[in-house]
Amino acid sequence: TKTHASEFWMIEPEIAFCDLDGLMNIEEDFFKYLIKYVLDKCPLEITFCDKFTEPGLIDRLEKLLSQKIARISYEEAINILQTADTTFEVEPKFGEDLTKEFERYLTEVHFNSAVFVHDWPKEIKAFYMRLSDDERTVAGVDLLVPIGGEIMGGSQREERLDILTRRMKEVGVPEKGLEWYLDLRKYGGVYHSGFGLGFDRFLMYITGITNI
Repeated sequence: TKTHASEFWMIEPEIAFCDLDGLMNIEEDFFKYLIKYVLDKCPLEITFCDKFTEPGLIDRLEKLLSQKIARISYEEAINILQTADTTFEVEPKFGEDLTKEFERYLTEVHFNSAVFVHDWPKEIKAFYMRLSDDERTVAGVDLLVPIGGEIMGGSQREERLDILTRRMKEVGVPEKGLEWYLDLRKYGGVYHSGFGLGFDRFLMYITGITNI
């Protein structure tokens, strides 16, 4: 698709002693740092893109830098979508992933800013995301940006060995081949978090080029 390249670069930091709130703080700082760096170091290129690929690009990027990124739970996002004064192609339901249409409504209409959506249903996220106390959701987070949609995804990782092995059984992930991963918990791992940023998707967002 226009946002899924056949080959791509992924920036994937992992942070020790970091919970979900700390992760969102780091993601926000990191994302804004990249944008500011490009605006400061590549003014000719960004001015070119503002003129020829997306008029208003510089204003959009500077607006993101000046705003605090909103933070809502997945359940709050679904409630916002279900009560929206608009008609969507697909009905928003708890337990379903957010479509591009939903992402654009949240970022471009409701909040008019970038949005962190956190605490997702465990059924639609990876087994290694930390299970919440309610056992319905996991400590995962997606960063949604206007026009671009999801641009970063991360989570607090499951550091508790017993819960991790239970989740692997529930979703059918075999332990064989992942012994090293389990050993990281077995022999004294710490609570930690991480995220991924698709570099190609970031280039699309910061240049205004909609299809690579």
